[in-house]
Amino acid sequence: MAPHTSTHSLLTPLLSTFRSLSLSTTTVTVRKPSTTTSRQFTTTSPLHAKPSGKDKADPRISLIRYHLQHPKTPRPLKLSRMRALRHWTIHRAWMLARRTRQEGEERELKRMHQSMHNACEALRTFDAPGKKDAGRLYRIAMEKKGIFGHGGIPIEYARAQTDTPAKEAWNHDWVR
Repeated sequence: MAPHTSTHSLLTPLLSTFRSLSLSTTTVTVRKPSTTTSRQFTTTSPLHAKPSGKDKADPRISLIRYHLQHPKTPRPLKLSRMRALRHWTIHRAWMLARRTRQEGEERELKRMHQSMHNACEALRTFDAPGKKDAGRLYRIAMEKKGIFGHGGIPIEYARAQTDTPAKEAWNHDWVR
């Protein structure tokens, strides 16, 4: 008992200094509950939960485990630091090449659109203003006669555009 009391007598002043320091420097902050904080998934207490949850496994989890732990499933890559750096470098180079290709395609489309716009503007201003036929070539170019077939309509008007599928997916009685 003697060693315990001496250790206790040494620790008591030390603990009291720590307590006084922690009490003097600690400030209590009270946070109001925010509407953006995440809530618990359920409000049911654990005592009211179903007791037989472990004997019946979720089939989705079983399928995921089966496919992840199947012997023929390859193990995930564990890359060393240098290999990960090479992978990251190659990935960034690929993304850069893909972006430059997409930007080139976008520039080409923009150039073609600008060329069509310039051609239409040239057709519009071809005739002298004030004449009866001013802009006649432009109006003819903008007409959509015959491009959808004989008496056809644009495909956008063939069926009303909806977010949901039709009530009857296929009309089997339809004949031409």
